Formats: sequence, C-alpha cells, structure tokens
Amino acid sequence: GAEGIAEDVRHYGQWLHDEAHRRIGSFYPAATLPGGQQGTVVAWLWARTVKSPDPSAKGAMVPLVSSFILSNKDGRKVWVEPMIDPHSPDGYRFDVKSGIISKADEARLRVGTIGRATGGICILSGASMPFTYVRNEGETNGLGVRLMAIVADGPSGRVYLSPSAEHESVALTASPDWEPEGQLPNNPRDFKTPNYGMSTFASIFTPRQLLGLTTLSSLVREVRKQVVTDAGNAGFSSDSTPLDSGGHGAVAYADAVTTYLAMVLDRMAFYGSSLCGWLAKDNAMGKTMPQQALAMSWDFAEGNPFGKSSASVATCTKAVVDCIIELKQTAPAQIANLDARKVVYERGALISTDPPYYDNVGYADLSDFFYCWLKPTVGEIYPDLFRRLSTPKDSELVATPYRHGGAHEAEQFFMEGMRDALSRMTTADSNYPTAIYYAFKQQEQSSIGLTSAGWAGFLQAIVDAGFGIDGTWPIRTENPSRSIAQGANALASSIVLVCRKRDSAAEVVTRAEFIRALRRELPDAIDDIRKAGVGPVDMQQSVIGPGMGVFSRYAKVLEDDDSAMPVKTALSLINRVWEEIENELDTNFDSETQVALAWFATYGFDARTSGELITLANAKNIPSDALFDSGVFNDLKGKAALTPRDDLPKGWTPAADKTLTVWECVQHTARVLNAEDGGGAAAGRLVAEMGSKAADARALAYRLFEIATQKGWAAEALIYNELAQEWPKLEDLATTADVRASTATTQAELF
Repeated sequence: GAEGIAEDVRHYGQWLHDEAHRRIGSFYPAATLPGGQQGTVVAWLWARTVKSPDPSAKGAMVPLVSSFILSNKDGRKVWVEPMIDPHSPDGYRFDVKSGIISKADEARLRVGTIGRATGGICILSGASMPFTYVRNEGETNGLGVRLMAIVADGPSGRVYLSPSAEHESVALTASPDWEPEGQLPNNPRDFKTPNYGMSTFASIFTPRQLLGLTTLSSLVREVRKQVVTDAGNAGFSSDSTPLDSGGHGAVAYADAVTTYLAMVLDRMAFYGSSLCGWLAKDNAMGKTMPQQALAMSWDFAEGNPFGKSSASVATCTKAVVDCIIELKQTAPAQIANLDARKVVYERGALISTDPPYYDNVGYADLSDFFYCWLKPTVGEIYPDLFRRLSTPKDSELVATPYRHGGAHEAEQFFMEGMRDALSRMTTADSNYPTAIYYAFKQQEQSSIGLTSAGWAGFLQAIVDAGFGIDGTWPIRTENPSRSIAQGANALASSIVLVCRKRDSAAEVVTRAEFIRALRRELPDAIDDIRKAGVGPVDMQQSVIGPGMGVFSRYAKVLEDDDSAMPVKTALSLINRVWEEIENELDTNFDSETQVALAWFATYGFDARTSGELITLANAKNIPSDALFDSGVFNDLKGKAALTPRDDLPKGWTPAADKTLTVWECVQHTARVLNAEDGGGAAAGRLVAEMGSKAADARALAYRLFEIATQKGWAAEALIYNELAQEWPKLEDLATTADVRASTATTQAELF
C-alpha cells in the first residue's frame, strides 16, 4: 500500500526538523521551570496591544485580551493576573497564577480587556477604547504585541509560566529572509484583519513565525534533490519525467514526497499564525480558521515548531503520515479540474455532487492562505497549478457581492451559473437519481420555514434546470445537540436532495390545485418521515422534500395573474400547509393535553395565577380541577403550573392511569428514558401500555420540540428531540415480550 512513501515522508520530515533546528533553533529557547530545570516550550501566549487614548497613560501600549483564563481544569485553574506596575514596561506586567479562584474573580478575568460588542478598556485608566479607535490605530500606527505567558513541558505535564523578558526579546528580534506574497481580499464578511491594519498574508504571522515557516519552505525545496538521489540508489528508474507529467521514476517519486512535505508546512501555517487562539478548555493550540473565515484574534498562541504543539514539525508530519497510511486504493480513478457549467456528462452517468451554498463560504479567497505557502514551496513541481499570483476567483460559483458589484448582481451570477451547471447534469439521461448535497446554517431555518435566499435560490436553480425533487433527507453530519445549544450561528445539518429529470409531458396547474395536492399528500408523507426515525431537529428539512416533490412534478404552477410561481412562494405554502396539518393534529389531543400545550407555548413550566389556567380550561370546556386531578398541573393555591418532570410519580404506568393523557405519556417517557433507573427498556414498556395514544404521544413530542426551539429553550428542546428520535426504537422494544416482562434490558440495546 502506501506504507513505503509514508515512511519516507516521516524520515524526511525528521530531517526537516533537525536541519531547521540547527539553523534557527536559537530563536526558540527553553523555559526555566519552577524547580530550576529547563523545559521545552509548547507555546508562547501573546496579547496584542494598542496605544492608550488616555493622556494620563503617556502613550503606553495597553493589552487587548479577550480572556485572561488559560486553563479551565477543575480544581486547578490557570490565569493571567494583569498587575499595575510603574517599574514595568508601559506601567503593567502579567503574572501567571493557578489554583482555586473565586467566581467573581473568574468572571472578571473571563471578560478580559476587549469584547465583541463593547470594544476595549485601557488597563491603566479604565478609559474606553471603541472598535473605531482600535481600527484607526491599527491602520495608522499598527498594533503591538506583548508576551503574556509561556506554556512548557514539565516533569508531570504542562506548566504555565509568567512571561520572560528574554523570551520576548528573542522573539521580536527574528527577521525572515522572505515573506509570502499576496494581499488579503476585500471581503469584509470573512476577512476581519484588514480592519486593523493587517492586510497582507504575511501580516497575520509574527516575524518569528515567518522565520520558521520560510526556513522550512526552503528546506522542503532542498530535500527534493536528496530524495531524487536516494530513490535512484533504491532502484527507481532514472526517468526524469516529473510527477506532473505522469512520470514514474526517481524524479516523480521525489516530487510526491516533496508534495507531502509541503502539506506538512501548510498544516504548520494553519496552526502557526497569529490568529490561533489558546483553547483553555483543551489546554491546546487553536486553528487559524476555526470557521471558514480569517477572524481577528486579540490574544494568540505561538506554537513551538520544535516542541509538542499542534504547530510543530513532528506533530504536523505525523498527521500527514497517518493520512497517507490510511490511503487504500481499491480501483483506478481519474480526477479532473473542470468548469461545472461546461462539463459534458456521459450518458447514464451517476452524479453525486456537493455544490456551493449560495454565499456561504468563499473558498477561493480562503485558499490563498495555503496557496501563498505552496507556490514558493512546490510551484516548480506543478507549474500549471501555480502559474498565477493567487487562486482564480472570477468563475467561482458563489454569490459574492463585493466581487460582482452588489447583492442583486451576485445573486444573478449565482442563479445563472447554477442553472447552467445543473442543466448539464440533466443531459446525463441516467436511470439513477442525482444526489445533491446542501448544508444549512441554523440561522437559515426561520420560524416560518426554510425560506432563506440561499436555500430558495438553490432550489429554484434545480427546478429551472429541469429536475424534479423526490426527497430532501437529513444526513447526520453535525451534532444536533451542539446545533440546538449554540443557536443561530451553528450548522444544523446537511441534507441530500434526491432529484430526477422532470417528465417532458408534465402538466401546468394553478395555485389552488397545488395547495390541494399538498393537503392531500403531505399528511401521509409526514407520518412516514416520523416513522422512519427522523427527529424534530430535521423535520423542517425533510418535509420540504415531499412538498417540493409535488411542486417540481409540474411544468409550472400558475399564480392568479398567470405568472409562474417561484420556489420561494412554494416553500412558504409548503410550510403553511405543514403548520395547518400540525394544528389539526393538536385538536385530536385530549382536552387536558390541549390546555397543557397552550400553557407550555406561553409560559413553559413557569407558574402563573390560577385565573390564567381557568381561562384556558374554559376555552377547552374542561374544569380546572380536572387538570389538577389528572396530574398534568400542580395546584399552587392561587397559582398553577405544569407539573415538572422530576415531580411526576415514579411508579406511574399508562395502564394504571384512569385519566390517561397524551401529555403524561410524553413527560413520563422522557423522564424514564433519561433516568438512572430507567432507560430504553423501561421507556419501551410505557409505550407498550399506551395503546392508541402512542402515536399521539410521538406527534406531541415533535410539537413540543418546535415550541421549545422557537422559545430558545435549548435544554428542553434537546429532551424532546432525543425522545422523538428514539420513539421508533421504543415502539420496536414495546412489541417484544421480553421488554414487557423483563427489567434487565438497558438503554444500550437501543443502539
């Protein structure tokens, strides 16, 4: 397999480490540990600084720190304590401390001296430093840096040390022989550093980081000659044809090894810029791009390329080698770089594609971060790929306003390009469906449904290309718990759109006929989706599938003025019909559950005056006493509230409840499923005893998730999402005799 070349990459990676350390190792001194012995530095932690606007500070460069907490380990937190010290440079110093810290002090230190919304605070005088001031200083005078702490390897783990003047001085005297070329793009959404005077790729690295990376880049070019010699001595042919031209000899092999070493360098750059934060939770280096953007980092970690950080030569070499070892070639393959709007597909081709997501990520701009290091390192090996100063941008199929002259022009460019690309796919004339992947951000999922510009535009392009959409199915690529908990900015999940070429004889229908078809077909489709185990967090995406299936089967859906209905309108109608179906389901619940659902949607589990409950009960024609007797509500003598799950009777069973409600079925099952003495088996037994109410209970779990999500109750939403996802498995368990009879089954049997 690939073990031979993996071993060679490891060997020459070690040579890179040793030779680089011989040349520039003096710029990375060891640290003196508390016991007096020397320890290898893992990372140097820096704070950016800006000139204080307060005249009393006398021009001092004060720190911009997002948080002074360095380690979150329970019982032994580590933090930086900024101290006012007239004898220190600029009137302050940093002391590293560890141990137990009060909640008040921890809260103070977590705030730091600059926040996302508030701007900065002068550490000396408390003067406000709004972002407008910091940006102006960065662009005119430049921001400085100040060493804040040192992380080193000690005898029993990592040690946090106060900054050293010697270490700071050595770092600031580094001077690279050359720098990577390239200006950062005028992309204000994804590139924030130009706002602060850091407008080139070189500017987002410290001088010492540049020294390390440029030295290694030069060494990668040097090592290629040695690989050619070694490969020839090992029996490779003397064929001088390079790898880029299909060579198989010693030269081509050297090109391959050098390429992997260039990937080592690129990975070092990814973990080795001044945009890498220090992760207090993990006690580790962060990345240059934790998201697909170059965001500003006020305090940053500079990893030691000769230590054990994520930015070290050894760590990055191992990461690349591990990937090479896992390469398993099972069949020959051909890879081509083609324009999707011009490619010619073979008849019967199977197409599975992951296209651009409207304006979500500008990969061409972001790829220049890696390109600027690859070009000087392996540009001679791949002259065609690296003939430009930067990556090509104009043909990238994304709706980028700054590139196309405005939002409208960008949308038009995307729509036309996507239609061309998708239309090409329909020419394959295949018996197989076309699978098209789409990834959502949580913010694209509004309360009225998936009607964002990106999603609607993407679906419109698919329909205009001549595809009919059979389904939109969720792919579990993201953690739903994380998506719900993090809210608007988290990626929710990916979906696959299952598409087939629309029948050329498709009919034209009116808006009213389309709505009637939705009302006729969606109820059964929604029920099938739930039975398939799709959880509430993915229901909106999944319901769009059968709805768009109805819409896209027609050649056109005509509005009242005979214009063609756009996809965005169709999405709104699909969501409206879905909401109608959900509301109709609500009326099928028992009266107690209907009152509980209305109360939950307004107050959650909070208590309110009894009069509020009486009003709701009267509307459903049920005495309020019946709500208390059922156990759904608590009578708090003048106030009322839904009974909390933790207060529900532990021995409850549906079979023994004479006033069984759907609300109780859901809340008790959720409680038992997550209880230490419960789990899947116990929850399955409850479902078995619910009889006809089991289907209603499953539907209620979905409704409660929707309400909790709309209200922002993340913890409550997680409970109902888990319950609804597990419900089909609970039903399976409920049908087995051993579940009803045995108490030995555990939740592990669900998986």
